[in-house]
Amino acid sequence: MDDETPAGRDESGHDESGHDVGDENDPHDPRDRPAPLDAGDPESAYELLQRGLALAAQRHHAQASVVLARADGLEPGRGSILEPLGRAYFMSGQLERARETFEALLAVDPSSHYGHYALGRSLVRLGRVDEGRTHLRLAVALAPGSRLYRGGLNRLGGAGEERR
Repeated sequence: MDDETPAGRDESGHDESGHDVGDENDPHDPRDRPAPLDAGDPESAYELLQRGLALAAQRHHAQASVVLARADGLEPGRGSILEPLGRAYFMSGQLERARETFEALLAVDPSSHYGHYALGRSLVRLGRVDEGRTHLRLAVALAPGSRLYRGGLNRLGGAGEERR
């Protein structure tokens, strides 16, 4: 009987940790098919969001942007996805995509102080300093106690002319 048992399983079809591994040759076994990503399933977007946040925390920003863009595709217009997606784009040097994403975030939540700050930083890095300064000023006005936002605005200096 032992020579009939597939490798990695005991006679009952369990692996060494006791999990049922099923019949790997059964094409009808649902465990052999990947779970579909259903656009109406917020859990799938949530799992992608969590994976993207973990990648970003490990400083894998380009990979995080791919995963978070998939989450955004499943749940478009969610601020909780747009903000880390924009950060991942910004941190991976995809500045135009970051700008577009932070603009989308502000369309969803115009009072997002972080959205204004991040859009301002993106615009400045794209060479659109005056537009960036406007959003940095808005961020400071919305969250006057933020040293981060005030520091971003103070680093620009000058009287408002474009840097070349």
